[in-house]
Amino acid sequence: MAKEISGIIKLQIRGGAANPAPPVGPALGAKGVNIMEFCKQFNARTQDKPGKIVPVVITVFADKSFEFVIKTAPAASQLLEAMKKSKGSSEPNRSKIGSVTWDQVKLIAEDKMNDLNAFSVQSAMKMVAGTARSMGINVKGNFPKNN
Repeated sequence: MAKEISGIIKLQIRGGAANPAPPVGPALGAKGVNIMEFCKQFNARTQDKPGKIVPVVITVFADKSFEFVIKTAPAASQLLEAMKKSKGSSEPNRSKIGSVTWDQVKLIAEDKMNDLNAFSVQSAMKMVAGTARSMGINVKGNFPKNN
């Protein structure tokens, strides 16, 4: 018999660095989840991604037990990491902070393919390129036709 779901919590936490402090503690405490147990499990499963932002979807059941799914890092943080920048442009339509190649965009799209709403890598690449454009990042060259 399936357990009754009492809530779903979505958080973005640095890999290997979950602790009971906000935002983790208050979000989980409100649902009655054992915060330290979540922190231990999360840190164990994300120890290979230290310091990177990791989205997590926590499903809380009626008996206060939980399970969680770790997603891939956001496209925006992967783009900033590829450019070695700390943040995007404050005026993306006027000032550009740099550029990435279509090869870099393809690597990010392939990494995020499971989490994106796209059927092909080309569609995912267009989504990542749109994220880059909204951050003030140019994508060099023309879109590759057959990859």
